[in-house]
Amino acid sequence: MSALIGGDRNRMRVGVFTPLLSQLPLAEVLKKLAGLHIDTVELGTGNYVSDAHCKLSMLENAAALADFKKALSDRGFNISALSCHGNPLHPDKAQAQQFREVSRKTILLAEKLGVRVMVDFSGCPGDSPNATAPNWVTCPWPPDYRKVLDWQWNDVVAPYWIEHAKFAADHGVKIAVEMHPGFVVYNPETMLRLRSIAGSNVGCNFDPSHLFWQQIDPIAAVRVLEGAIFHVHAKDTQLYSPNLVRAGVLDTKPYTEERNRSWIFRTCGYGHGSEWWGELLSTLRMFGYDSVVSIEHEDSLLSPGEGLNKAANFLSGIIIREPPATAWWT
Repeated sequence: MSALIGGDRNRMRVGVFTPLLSQLPLAEVLKKLAGLHIDTVELGTGNYVSDAHCKLSMLENAAALADFKKALSDRGFNISALSCHGNPLHPDKAQAQQFREVSRKTILLAEKLGVRVMVDFSGCPGDSPNATAPNWVTCPWPPDYRKVLDWQWNDVVAPYWIEHAKFAADHGVKIAVEMHPGFVVYNPETMLRLRSIAGSNVGCNFDPSHLFWQQIDPIAAVRVLEGAIFHVHAKDTQLYSPNLVRAGVLDTKPYTEERNRSWIFRTCGYGHGSEWWGELLSTLRMFGYDSVVSIEHEDSLLSPGEGLNKAANFLSGIIIREPPATAWWT
């Protein structure tokens, strides 16, 4: 097993999804994170996320791979996951192939690094074999939508994910699918549906920010997803009631139109306080997840640097760092 994993795997700790610092070289990123007492990173490898700090070309370059390993191990850093959020089910075959290729190579690189988890999206097909754009179905009527949904799951989702999950399992890597609206897996129910099709090597990257605005209680969702949570993102959401009344939760206005949106993504603590986040972390541990909580920054009101600092300081005060001791009454 690679030294990049190292340490106690069953230790809840704060990590960082590094694309938020993609303007900095890896050495500076590690130095900055060390100053925040963080020693775990989640690295992007392409598709919708930056690969500035982790290049898939290392698969064909042994020297570059060795240098990369050394850069992290010399500084005492671990990798929680490699992430390549994409749409492997895109109806444009060329785009789908590109997304799939990056996903497969990410799995192969994770294997070489001894990283046990990779993060991806489930993807979203079109409405037929002749479609050119994805079609995310959000209602059951008129009946056309149910027919589209059945076709998507039976003819596109299942064949790809059965094969892809096996490929990952064969290489010792678990796939953590981020439940994200716009894709076929966006809530606990669809996550468990995919898992029932593709098997136990597929689980979720649990990001509460995408559940909040769907009116799903993330803490209750942890209980529903027992055993299926492979990785966790730390990102918050704030809802604005006056705009929610006007637009509902399916708000398609750009994220930068903060004044007019029903909800926006926020840095941890700016949507929900320490009491809520403390209960989430406790419930994660209660239901079997005792690993990395990876900060992801998408707060349009704060710079990446300030968002990172505030999230790190906020979480450091409530993270559950030590495993429970044997109780005196046992």
